Amino acid sequence: MATYRYTSKRGEVEIHYEERGSGFPILLIAPGGMRSAIPYWDNAPWNPLEHLSSSYRVIAMDQRNAGESTAAVGASDGWHVYTEDQLRLMDHLGAPRFHVTGMCIGGSYCMGLVGRAPERIASAVLFQPVGLQGNRKLFLDMFDDWAKDLRASHSEATESDWAAFRQSMYGGDGFLFNVDEAFVSSCQTPLLVLMGSDAYHPEETSRRIAELAPNVAFIERWKEGDDRISARRAVDEFLAAHS
Repeated sequence: MATYRYTSKRGEVEIHYEERGSGFPILLIAPGGMRSAIPYWDNAPWNPLEHLSSSYRVIAMDQRNAGESTAAVGASDGWHVYTEDQLRLMDHLGAPRFHVTGMCIGGSYCMGLVGRAPERIASAVLFQPVGLQGNRKLFLDMFDDWAKDLRASHSEATESDWAAFRQSMYGGDGFLFNVDEAFVSSCQTPLLVLMGSDAYHPEETSRRIAELAPNVAFIERWKEGDDRISARRAVDEFLAAHS
């Protein structure tokens, strides 16, 4: 694993990443909530880092303060600082245009990239995206559990800093937390959505993206047996069509 370092307003940010394969680049954004990091792909129905690297230049990363990536914490943190990390990493790696694939929280990160730099995103694959469906407490509790493990090593952050960060991440009304339905309706980037089916990844959220987005493909079953084989083939065909 390699490290990309850059200086932010609050000091040095270290982003750990792994790169495999060659060809058109794909950024992988792992599941795991606030702990989104490369090893969480090992628990997915299949690991795209392994599956896609035979045909693409695959770049997987640990998000800041997850896995081996680090950064200071402050009141102005929120979805946008993760988007900045992701874009700066791809700048560092010389990838001006790329696919992005995300699972769980990675789905929202994908849409954040589409919103910030649509000209750079060739397509986005969303595996069971998180969504706000009467489940806000689950995400606030998840944030608190993550923050509890970090507080001792982040003396720069006050209680009000943590509270503002928490509110920025999970206190809003966007149905994907960082984007709303109007944005998804206007999104011209090709999307492939693989449906979620639990409290963190509501089926309603996946179906709503498929209803709203003007350029979207939708897969309901993709985790087991023949469904997994056919879904992997569909992902391959989708990415190839937009590379």
